[in-house]
Amino acid sequence: MSILDMTTVGNAGWIGHAGPDQNKAKAFYQDVLGWTINDMPMQDGSSYSAAAIGETAIGGFSPTPQETGSWTIYFTVADVDASVAKAEERGASVTAPAMDMPGVGRMAMLNDPQGAPFALITYESMAS
Repeated sequence: MSILDMTTVGNAGWIGHAGPDQNKAKAFYQDVLGWTINDMPMQDGSSYSAAAIGETAIGGFSPTPQETGSWTIYFTVADVDASVAKAEERGASVTAPAMDMPGVGRMAMLNDPQGAPFALITYESMAS
């Protein structure tokens, strides 16, 4: 079985954790899953804590505290704006409109017609 590249369209290429205490969450998942946590520098000068298996980053931890913990799955799409429009036509609701994240790509947050939260992303590296 092979692991798909995070930029493969349709892949759940990234997972993001948000919660009240990033340090406790990182320690928990390091202990339970054996992840390595690396701070990745961002273009704005901040850093983002990424979870890695071996050398491969698979997700990260939001530096902005949230009241309760949750995970968001980022599905890779070729065109975020077109995919958001298609999702809305099919009953999804947008919870955060498409936005550009410098050094990462363009992403949007939605709830599917059943109410499940998810995100769509087109990575900068996918630009032709």
